[in-house]
Amino acid sequence: MSEEAPQGGAGKHSNLQKRVVSALVLGAVVLTAAILGGIAFRLFAVVTAALIFYEWTAMRRAARRAHEIVSWGLLAAALLVLLAGASAPLVFAALAAACLLTLAHAAFSGGGVWSAAGIAYAGVPAAALAFLRGADEAGLIAVLFLFAVVWATDILAYFTGRALGGPKLAPAISPGKTWSGAVGGALGGVAAGAAVAWLAATGLSPVWAGLLALVLSAVSQVGDLFESAVKRRHGVKDSSALIPGHGGVMDRVDALVAAAVIFYVLGALYSGADTPAAGFFSN
Repeated sequence: MSEEAPQGGAGKHSNLQKRVVSALVLGAVVLTAAILGGIAFRLFAVVTAALIFYEWTAMRRAARRAHEIVSWGLLAAALLVLLAGASAPLVFAALAAACLLTLAHAAFSGGGVWSAAGIAYAGVPAAALAFLRGADEAGLIAVLFLFAVVWATDILAYFTGRALGGPKLAPAISPGKTWSGAVGGALGGVAAGAAVAWLAATGLSPVWAGLLALVLSAVSQVGDLFESAVKRRHGVKDSSALIPGHGGVMDRVDALVAAAVIFYVLGALYSGADTPAAGFFSN
């Protein structure tokens, strides 16, 4: 989230209302999918990936139409494997194959690697989220922990940065972000993550919960900056206009996708590719 605010009294108030309403609706949808789990959450992850890929490819309209159709088909095939409930190795293998085949087609058609990168950017976080959620209580706690950290980081970074100002974090990439906002966001993320871990009575100690939240908070802010850099490179303010007051889907999940991948990798290394949440949040 940018720490910049729209200019003008009436416009600012109207945009804030849109942002609040959109955030509440999206939050309700995401939390409902998370609570339901299973096919509902995998469907949420797949739809999110498809919207991210749409926005990713739309930023570079120079891509050849035939190349876009091929990359869409390959991504769809990989996402269907995820939706069907396949194991993690199979899903990630399908995504890797989709990227490689897209690159191979690009080599023959004269296209670039943009679509292959988009498949990875959209598909890998979707799979990471789906396997983090899994089908048990540990998975539900894991995604609630992740959402709490990312959302608290986003909100506290915005308000702390607006209130305190100070040196810019990365002025060449996102002029509105400040170091005070980054620190405030990290503290908010740590507090939110520790609170979820404590309320859920998990086996994760407060110290480890705080450290994990700090890592995810920092990664989420890097993910936010990465998406800002991509937009700046292509000369666009928002990834799209799909969400009133917020821009596009990428604008809302840029922090989440980065944090989800790192969270999944840490969990997979600790307790297995198909059950990454079990090692962190077993009661």
